[in-house]
Amino acid sequence: MAALKTKIIVNPVAGAKTTYRKWPLISELLQSGGMPFEYQYTEGIGHAIELAREATASGYQFLVAVGGDGTVNEVANGILQSKDSCEATIGIISTGTGGDFIRTAGITKDYIKACACIYGAKKRMIDVGVVDYFKNGQPCQRYFINSAGVGFDAQALEAASRLPKIFGGTVPYVLGLLQSVVSYKNKLVTVCIGERHEERRVLTMVMANGCYFGGGMCIAPKADIYDGFLDVVSVGDINKLELLKTFPRIYKGTHVTHPMVKIEQATRVDIMSPEKVVIQADGEFLGECPASFRMMPAALSLAL
Repeated sequence: MAALKTKIIVNPVAGAKTTYRKWPLISELLQSGGMPFEYQYTEGIGHAIELAREATASGYQFLVAVGGDGTVNEVANGILQSKDSCEATIGIISTGTGGDFIRTAGITKDYIKACACIYGAKKRMIDVGVVDYFKNGQPCQRYFINSAGVGFDAQALEAASRLPKIFGGTVPYVLGLLQSVVSYKNKLVTVCIGERHEERRVLTMVMANGCYFGGGMCIAPKADIYDGFLDVVSVGDINKLELLKTFPRIYKGTHVTHPMVKIEQATRVDIMSPEKVVIQADGEFLGECPASFRMMPAALSLAL
């Protein structure tokens, strides 16, 4: 990649707060690559969006997220919220615990290797999802590059977000899931996909751009970040015992053969419910339905 005006956005608490300790070595490795850059630490939830939006508007052409899936999502949102989004490319140095998006994209989880190759990376346009939803009664919008979901997975993430940040990998999500199993009840939703409108009672629905979520679960094995479609994974009115029996299959993607699992492709999905149905995007709890999910083909430049 030719020399670009570069801003690196570092989430020091990513990876159970290990990124702060890793950053000096990452910085040294990047400097040895010969391309000048500036960097800033994030100071809390949402700050990376602000930093990336300001950097893109200020003419930075290469924005590198150093952190986990949440940091990547925020940097992507900051770029996409700028009127100059078509001029910027996102790069990823993964120091988080999950690394779901990079699994699909084929980006190394080894941050030392990532530092060595990021300036030689090629750019490719990827699809981006956008969800319109409600939070505290107010309409909101969020971009996602990996997946968004409603129902059980979002409630599990909400529970996981309240756990101490001392666990790695899939542990927080699994613990949040186990907490949610006790109290969660399947939701009656009205789903609109294209011209089809139907009621379903579901455990969860995931609108997938990438294949993985929850720290390595292969929720949508055939999802493709370049095909212009969301893979809509609907898990029907499954009981809790069956859920616990089926859960291990998600890691290998074999859950898709279960009779209560349905996969469809769509460019837009609208979900409504008379009940409270919560929403997540890229592993971050957002708000509630009603919600509209749509695909934006080839909307973001990614360094690979």
